[in-house]
Amino acid sequence: MATTPETTTEVGHNGGHSTVFPPFDPATFGPQLLWLAIIFGLLYLLMSRIGLPRVEAILEARRAAHEGDLNEAARLRQETEAAIASFEKALADAHAHAEDIGKQTRDRLNAEIIKKRAAFDAELTANLDAEEHTIAENKAKAMSNVAEIASEATMAIVRQLSGIAPGAGEAAAVVGRVLKN
Repeated sequence: MATTPETTTEVGHNGGHSTVFPPFDPATFGPQLLWLAIIFGLLYLLMSRIGLPRVEAILEARRAAHEGDLNEAARLRQETEAAIASFEKALADAHAHAEDIGKQTRDRLNAEIIKKRAAFDAELTANLDAEEHTIAENKAKAMSNVAEIASEATMAIVRQLSGIAPGAGEAAAVVGRVLKN
């Protein structure tokens, strides 16, 4: 069995390094400040030449889009208000037209009713006149028959009571005088 020599590497606890955290080591402040200034300057130039103009362009585009949207909304609101006004006017016109149609129809129907009523009244008046004429004729016939019947009845009564038969002319004259009173 062969043996290998042992090698050991030990690093001392301090190992030649400072015990202070390097960014806080006062010995490295100068180079750190120099690099800080260089990096800050480069970042400042990079941001001022590239980053900030892009952000500014984005903000400007957003502002322009926002203003455009507001202008479009205002235009659409005006169009909507105009459309609503037009609709309300059309609705009012339709109501007025419907009222006119209703009035015309009502007037036409009233005129037809009046015309039909007048025709019915004329027909009824004609029928009443014809019936009154018929009644007057029948009354006249009846009255002429009444006088004749009264004359005959008078002759019969006088003959029964007195036994004398009066003449038809005498009985008619007496009945005529009584009927006139």
